[in-house]
Amino acid sequence: MSLSVAYLNKRYGTQQVLKDLSFSIGDGEIVGFLGPNGAGKSTTMKILTGCLQPDGGRITLEDIDVLLYPNKAQALMGYLPENNPLYVDMYVKEYLYFVAGLYKMNSKLASERVDEMIERTGLTNEYKKRICHLSKGYRQRVGLAQAMIHDPKVLVLDEPTTGLDPNQVIEIRELIKDFGKDRTVLFSTHIMQEVTAVCNRFLVLRKGELVADMKTSELEGRDLEKLFFSLTN
Repeated sequence: MSLSVAYLNKRYGTQQVLKDLSFSIGDGEIVGFLGPNGAGKSTTMKILTGCLQPDGGRITLEDIDVLLYPNKAQALMGYLPENNPLYVDMYVKEYLYFVAGLYKMNSKLASERVDEMIERTGLTNEYKKRICHLSKGYRQRVGLAQAMIHDPKVLVLDEPTTGLDPNQVIEIRELIKDFGKDRTVLFSTHIMQEVTAVCNRFLVLRKGELVADMKTSELEGRDLEKLFFSLTN
């Protein structure tokens, strides 16, 4: 499902956070959204998912104007924010049923989707626990499960591997690649190696402006740290 962003602008007080940001993502692409802290990645994702209003610009998801019809667009999107807000006093399965209810699923569909997400995200041995008793890696899995519970066509993930240990990072990357086989994925990071491990394309933001739109195949043989530094400074 194609996602198109045109001339997106956002200002906080006197600070211009996004400056005429434009890009498009096609069906079935896994796209990395790169940039240093403060580049505007999270702001863009909040706007894409209807959590924040821009000062100007247009976003379309297929034929839906996201800014005019946010509820219709949100039904087709899954979103995992950077801080992964969860109701930590709830049990994993209880929480996923709660999220399914927000999407007004009937009991049969909710049961099927909850069971599927528990299996796909590797929560089979954890779903009877309270979320507060889970490691950060498993909490990220719960966040991915809630983002996928309604079978969205577009998945938006804001730095999903931040703070995880190396093994957890690998596991979450594999989950993202698995989810990306049959849907469009946009996920933000500030690590170039993450992009090469997961994505087939990446976008680079610097001070709210798009400075690069490249295929990961173009990175072969290049010094990734040097390239990232040159693009973002």
